Amino acid sequence: MSDSNQAQPSRRAVLGAAAVAAVPLLAATPASAATSHREEDLLYIGTWGVGQVYALRFDPVRGTMTPLGPVAPVSSNWVAAHPTRPVLYVAGREQGGIIRYFHIDDTTGGLRQLGEIQTEPVPTGSGGLSYIGVDDRSDTLLVADFAAGSASAVSIGRDGRLGAVASQVQDTGSGPNPRQLGPHPHHVVVDPGERYALVADFGADRVFVYAYDRATRTLSAGTPDGTPRAYATAPGSGPRRLAFHPGGRTVYLLNELTADIQTLDWNATHGLLTLRQSLSTNAPGHTGTTSAAELAISGDGRHVYTSNRGENTLVAYSTDRRTGTLTEIQRIPCAGQTPWSFSLHRGGRWLFVANEVSSTVNLFGVDPRSGALTDTGTSVPVPNPDSFTFRYH
Repeated sequence: MSDSNQAQPSRRAVLGAAAVAAVPLLAATPASAATSHREEDLLYIGTWGVGQVYALRFDPVRGTMTPLGPVAPVSSNWVAAHPTRPVLYVAGREQGGIIRYFHIDDTTGGLRQLGEIQTEPVPTGSGGLSYIGVDDRSDTLLVADFAAGSASAVSIGRDGRLGAVASQVQDTGSGPNPRQLGPHPHHVVVDPGERYALVADFGADRVFVYAYDRATRTLSAGTPDGTPRAYATAPGSGPRRLAFHPGGRTVYLLNELTADIQTLDWNATHGLLTLRQSLSTNAPGHTGTTSAAELAISGDGRHVYTSNRGENTLVAYSTDRRTGTLTEIQRIPCAGQTPWSFSLHRGGRWLFVANEVSSTVNLFGVDPRSGALTDTGTSVPVPNPDSFTFRYH
C-alpha cells in the first residue's frame, strides 16, 4: 500500500489500544440493555499495522460513540460491510491479496470468521490490498491490490460469502517518485451507467478505464487493441481516490503526492475523462510534507470533502450545479494527526475521521445546508485507524 512509512504503531497507539481493549465487548450485555442498541449503528474500523479490527456503536440521534474494542485479530488495510447482509469483508496486508469475511452479530457487534480467499495466485510485492468495496447491484467485491498492480472482481454469494475471482486486470506504468516504480492501484469505482470500472493508480499516474460487465463480473480493456483507456495526471501526482457526482457526468479525483483535487468531465458513451478544474488542497504558503488521503461527496452532490495529511486538515468544497466545479468553503483542523481516512454517515449529519498517527477516531458534525464541518470534541482511542465501514441498523 502507498503509506508504508508508518507501519509500526507508536507508543501512543499501544496505550490507545490498551484503553479501548479495557472496554468489555457487548456479548455479555443483558437482553434489556441489548434492546436499546436497536437504534444504533455499528462502525467497524481497520487499523494500519496493528493486526486488529475494532468496533464501536454510534447513536446518530445523540451523536455518541460507544467503543466495543477489538473484534477480530486480523490484518486490516481496509474494511467494507455488505450493504444488506450481516457480513464484513476485511482486506489484509499480507502478500497474495488476502480477504477475510465475517458474520456480524448485530446484537453484540461481535464477528465470526466465515472464510478467506487469496486474490493473487502468486504472492507479489508487499503492502497488500489498498481498497475493497461492494458493488451490490452485481453482488461483486471490487478489489485494488497495491502490491500486485492489479484490480479484481470477486463474486459474492447470496449469503454474503466470497466466491472465486471472476476477473482481474493488470495495470501498467510507473512514475518519477521513488514510490512509483510500478503500477499501484489505490481505488476502484463503477460508473453510474454500469459500463465501466475506473481504477485510480498511484504508481502509474493514471486513472485506468476498464470495461465492466455486471452480468459476468468481467473487467476488461474493452478496446480492439487490448489497451485500456486512461486519463493521465501530471507525473508524480499519485492518484488515490475517485468519487462520481450523483449527476453522473462529473468525477472528482484526489491525488496523494501533489495533494490536489481535480474535477473531471465524464463521457459515459466512450468512457473518457477530461480535465475541467484542478485545485490544491494545501493552504496558501504551504511548506513541508504534501500528502492528501481521502475523498467523499455528500449524498445530494452539493459538497465534497478531502483530507490533507501534510497539514492535518479537512477541506470542504461546494459544487456548481451546472459544471460540477468546486469552490473551497472551509478548512478545519482534523482534531488529531494524519487524517488517513474519513467516512460520511448516510444520514448526512456526521463525519468520522481516522487520525492514524494520533490513534483516535474523531467525530465531526455536518451542516447539510452549508456543508460546513464542526468538531464535536468527541473521540475514541483506536490504535492507528485507517478505514471505516458502517453496519446500519
